[in-house]
Amino acid sequence: MLLSIVVPTYNEAPNIAELVRRITAAVQNRLDAEIVFVDDSTDATPDVIREVAASASLPVRLIHRDRPVGGLGGAVMEGFAAAEADACLVMDADLQHPPEEIPELWHRYSRGDVDVVIASRYAGGGTAGGLADRTRVTVSKASTAVTRAMFPIRLKDVSDPMTGFFLIDRRAIEPEQLRPRGFKILLEILARRPMRIAEVPFDFADRHAGESKASMRQGLHFLTQLTALRFGKMSLFAVIGGLGAIANVGIVWALTHWGVDYIVAAIIAAEVTIIGNFLLQERFVFQDMRESASGVWLRFAKSFTFNNAEAVIRIPIVAMMVSTGHISAVVATAITLVVAFFVRFLFHSLVVYAPRKAGAEVSPARRFVEDLDREAMQPGEL
Repeated sequence: MLLSIVVPTYNEAPNIAELVRRITAAVQNRLDAEIVFVDDSTDATPDVIREVAASASLPVRLIHRDRPVGGLGGAVMEGFAAAEADACLVMDADLQHPPEEIPELWHRYSRGDVDVVIASRYAGGGTAGGLADRTRVTVSKASTAVTRAMFPIRLKDVSDPMTGFFLIDRRAIEPEQLRPRGFKILLEILARRPMRIAEVPFDFADRHAGESKASMRQGLHFLTQLTALRFGKMSLFAVIGGLGAIANVGIVWALTHWGVDYIVAAIIAAEVTIIGNFLLQERFVFQDMRESASGVWLRFAKSFTFNNAEAVIRIPIVAMMVSTGHISAVVATAITLVVAFFVRFLFHSLVVYAPRKAGAEVSPARRFVEDLDREAMQPGEL
């Protein structure tokens, strides 16, 4: 098998037959290829894939995930693992990525001097006409510009890091480095390690059938993924901690302004932000560690107990700074929150989200250093 075509699907039943037909027409008598569908659908898509596979002249395989992990990126990685060929082409099922371009990507890849060939909407001759309206075109171009600016070295030769249409040598990927959490798996791959890259232009087509999956939620996923890639897990923790600190200081200011004693105000602010920070950290920072950690209520209990214990220590320090240091309650609160950030990160990374089962026997000191390094320095661009 020369080429494995990996197609992640989510509720794309109306597109499957036409996609397979066009892929077959594009590669038959040119490439020894297979199609691997990795499906997270809740509709009839898996049944349609099985029906089409029964009469297709290309090998068509289905991996249906009852418990999707990692979103579209996780589906693509599962497809890579199951592929018969080392050359894996990734494309969407909605036919906005024209199958007729597959031979062109293969032709460029077959020269043997690159690890990945990217089908670009923004390289010479490429177009983004399939984006729904001018707003989506603007958002796409702005997101691309921001992404390239954040990774100027890794993406210097990439005009379209947001595309989902590319051909890659899976041997160039180190899966243990990747943390697929959304739909921009190419960005995840390119940001983690240097790659030899080539681009070919293509025309982004209109969707064949069904509705676009683009949404505000997808946008938030992308921003979270981009932040984690560029700055690492500690920085995501810091962003949430920073938002919590701003909220904390704002609550203290508001309550003291309304005549509430500053110690009472600090206690109320601490409780509100402890709960808010835990919910945001669950969703955006430690989501890749939840499955192997203890249950959500136990995680919350650990986090809530620790943060309250930290507050019990920190608030008297705030009081001492106010009474003896002659600084305002707001400034004292801000200073102590900065110090508390590092302690909180260590505790959450190594205790709250610790795996339920211990790994290989190593010394506690060595395990501490390795865990801290892994969680604080998730690789971005150095």
